[in-house]
Amino acid sequence: MRIGLLTDGGYPYATGESRLWCDRLVRGLPQHEFDLFALSRSAHQEDQGWVRLPHHVSRVRTAPLWTPEDGTLRGSGERGLLARLVTGGGVSFGRRDRRRFAAHVKALATAICATEDAGPDPAAGEGPGAELFTEGLYGLAELARERGGLHLALRSETTVRILEAASRARGTGRTVQSATVVDHLAFAAELERVLRPLSLDWYDQESLGAVDLCHAASGGAAALPGLLAKRFFGVPLLVTEHGVQLRTHYLSAPDAPFGAPVRALLANFHAQLAAEVYRQAAIVTAGNTHVRRWQQRCGADPAQQRTVYPGMAAERFSPVGEDDDEGGPDTLVWVGRIEPAKDLIALLHAFAEVRRAEPDARLRIFGAPAEGGEATTYLAHCRALAAQLFPDEATGAHAEGVSPVTFEEIGGPEVPDLAEAYAAGGVIVLSSVVEGFPISLVESMFCGRATVSTDVGAVVEVIGGTGLVVPPRNPRALADACIALLRDPERRARLGAAARARALELFTVEQNLAAFRGIYLELISHAPVRREADAVDADGEPLLFATPAEARLLGHWTQPQPPATGARAPSWAAGAEPEEGAECAGELEQVAAGQPGCSPQREPAPGTGPGPARSPAPAPEPVAARRSGPVREPACVCGPGDGDA
Repeated sequence: MRIGLLTDGGYPYATGESRLWCDRLVRGLPQHEFDLFALSRSAHQEDQGWVRLPHHVSRVRTAPLWTPEDGTLRGSGERGLLARLVTGGGVSFGRRDRRRFAAHVKALATAICATEDAGPDPAAGEGPGAELFTEGLYGLAELARERGGLHLALRSETTVRILEAASRARGTGRTVQSATVVDHLAFAAELERVLRPLSLDWYDQESLGAVDLCHAASGGAAALPGLLAKRFFGVPLLVTEHGVQLRTHYLSAPDAPFGAPVRALLANFHAQLAAEVYRQAAIVTAGNTHVRRWQQRCGADPAQQRTVYPGMAAERFSPVGEDDDEGGPDTLVWVGRIEPAKDLIALLHAFAEVRRAEPDARLRIFGAPAEGGEATTYLAHCRALAAQLFPDEATGAHAEGVSPVTFEEIGGPEVPDLAEAYAAGGVIVLSSVVEGFPISLVESMFCGRATVSTDVGAVVEVIGGTGLVVPPRNPRALADACIALLRDPERRARLGAAARARALELFTVEQNLAAFRGIYLELISHAPVRREADAVDADGEPLLFATPAEARLLGHWTQPQPPATGARAPSWAAGAEPEEGAECAGELEQVAAGQPGCSPQREPAPGTGPGPARSPAPAPEPVAARRSGPVREPACVCGPGDGDA
C-alpha cells in the first residue's frame, strides 16, 4: 500500500524528533511505498540535510514551519520563494471571501476563548465549543485550498479584532479577559504558525489524495495534513505519539516568552486540536501506558487506542549484555542529557549518603548539557556542588587527589560508545523528576544491568519489577536502594538478567515493526474502496477484473493485446492514457522491445501504485525533493545513529 508519513520537525531531516524511529519504520517495511510529507522547524535544520532514504520512498515534500521573528517574509532565492509560496504571501481576498474568513475565525476564536481551564478536559471534543472549533478549522482549510494561503489574513487587523471581541465575550475566564492588544498580536502570530499546514498545496489528487493511509508521527501540526486528507479524500488517519504534544506544551508553558493570557489561549487551542485529532483518527498508538492515559484524558476513545512500544536496536548492546562481566561492582553510572528535569542535584546528595555507607563507591556521570543557557548553567551548578560535597581525595601527602564523582562524555578512548558507558558500572541510576519513555533505562536493561529509578513517567511500566523504584525528589530513598544493590552482587545479577529478558521481549525493533505491519493491514481492510472511472460500469457498479494485479508489474503481460470476444480492452490499449497500475506508454514500449524500463531511481510515474488514477508523466524524471516551491537537491548525510542524545 502507499503510506503518507507526516512528520513535524524530524524525519527525513538529519536532526530532529522521532527521526530515528521513523527511519527504522520506513526501512523495516519495504513492502510498502512511502510518501514523506515533512514540516521543518528551522532554517538550520534544513541546512543539515537529510538522511539517506531507501528506494521505496517515492517522493518527499517539505515545507517550513518556522517564522521570521518580525513577522515579515524575508529571504532570497529558493528559501525566500518557498516561504512566500507556503505562507501565501501576497494573497488578497475579495469581499465575499473576507466575510467567509471572518466567520470562520470568529467560530475558531469563540471556541478557544470559551474555556478558562487550560488543563485537559475528560469531555474534550464534545459540545458546542468543539463544533465551533471544527467549523472554524475546516472552514479556513477549505478557504485556503480554494483561494491560497492564509498567512496575511491570520496576521491582519481583522483577526486581532475578532480575537479581542471573543476574549471580552460573556463566559470567558478572567485570564483570557485580561489579554491586551499585545497579547492578541502575539497569539495571532502563534495561531498563524500552527495553522500554516492549512495553506500548503498538498491537498490534491496527486499528493495526499493519492495515498492509501496517512500516518502522523506525532500530534499537533503533523496531524493537521492528515485531518484534511481525511476530510477532502476520505484517507484513513493513524496517529502515533511517543510523547503527548499537549503535555509537552503544558510543561513548556512557564518558560514561554508570553504572558498568562497568551499561554491560556494557546493551551485551549492545543486542547481542542488534540481532541479533534483523536476523534478523527482511525487508530491512535501510544508509546507507553503513561502516554495512553494522557490521550484518554484529552478525549481519545480507548477502543481506538493501541500501545506500541518504540523499537530500539538491541544488537549494539549485545556484547555487554551477553558478557559475564558485571562492570565496576562499586560504581554507579548515570547516562543522559544534563538538564534540571534529570535532578542531578538529588543524585549528588544521595551519593553523599552512599559514600558514608560504602567509602569505595564511585559515581560516573556520562552526558552533555542540553541546548540552551539554562542547561549550561545547571551543569556548572552540578559541578560546583560535586566539588563541594566530594573534595579531591588524596591517598598520601604527595599524591594527587581524585574525586569519586566524575563528569564524562562518551566518545573518548576510555568510553568510545554508549554500550561501554553502561558496562562501566554495576548499577545504573535514573534520578529524573519528569520523564516520558526512559530510553536510557531500556538501554541499561539491554546491557543486563541492575537499575535504581525514580517513579516518574513510564518507568514502572518499563522496568516491570526487574529493578528498584523509589519516589522522586527523595535522596534518602535513592541512596538506600543504591546501597542495597551495591552490597548484594547476586541480587544485581538476577535483576540484570531479568531486565535483559524483558527488554528483548518488549522493546526491540522487530516487535515495533510487527505491530505497525498489523495495524496498516487492519486499517486498509476497513478503508472504503475508491472506485475509478475505468473500473465501473454505466450504473456505477465495479467491473470484475477490470484492473488485474499483473498490471502493476512490468513484463510481457502488460503489453497491449487485442481484446477477446466480449472482453473490454484496457483504455491504454486504444491509445488512451494508461489506467491505474500501468506505467507510462514510453516505458511499456521499451519493455516490449526488450529494453530496460525507466530508471527505478526516479519518482514513480503518476498513476502507479494504489490511489486514484492520474495522468502519466510525459517523460522519466530523476529523483527530486518535491517541496511546496522550487525543487532542491538535498544534502545527504550518513544515516542516523542508533541512539538519541
